[in-house]
Amino acid sequence: MAKAFKYGAHGITGTIHAPERKLLRELFNDVILMLEDRAEVHQLPEDIDPLYALTGMRPESMDLPAVADPALARLLPDASEDPVVAAEHRRLTEADLITTKIGQLREAQFLMETDKIVLKKDNAQRFAQALNDVRLVLSERLEIRNEDDAARVSEVLDAAEVQSPDEYLALVYNLVSWIQETLINALMDAEL
Repeated sequence: MAKAFKYGAHGITGTIHAPERKLLRELFNDVILMLEDRAEVHQLPEDIDPLYALTGMRPESMDLPAVADPALARLLPDASEDPVVAAEHRRLTEADLITTKIGQLREAQFLMETDKIVLKKDNAQRFAQALNDVRLVLSERLEIRNEDDAARVSEVLDAAEVQSPDEYLALVYNLVSWIQETLINALMDAEL
């Protein structure tokens, strides 16, 4: 079982054992693949104006398709309830957001190479953000919408009791949540 992250003389340290690291690596990879699929809509045609090609920005006339997967929409939410403002914001920022998230997730995968994880404040924050992206996807798959849903999911605590795929997913969600919570607590201790 993983050991909680703590702040100490060597930075923020925690222990995640091989089966948990393997699971986390796979989760990080799954979210990366989701984001990479979405990144493909940002590919600019070869005959694009050179200025747009240099900046990577899409011309206003090139609308992006809506995000169809609700879990991906949790990672890349609309910035406004106004659809015109939301579309413009997405056109200008989504590609960079995807790149940032993929980078954080890949860094998190790299951290899963050893049991003992030692982090400085900046990479601990990026690791927490990568864990949060995984939690957002899992929470959408588990249909967590309110506190009652969260309570239902948190009831699944013992792997021996798991009898369905949703219960297994809930167990994974609880593990990721616990790791992230201990990491956030260690980050807060580092601020004191």
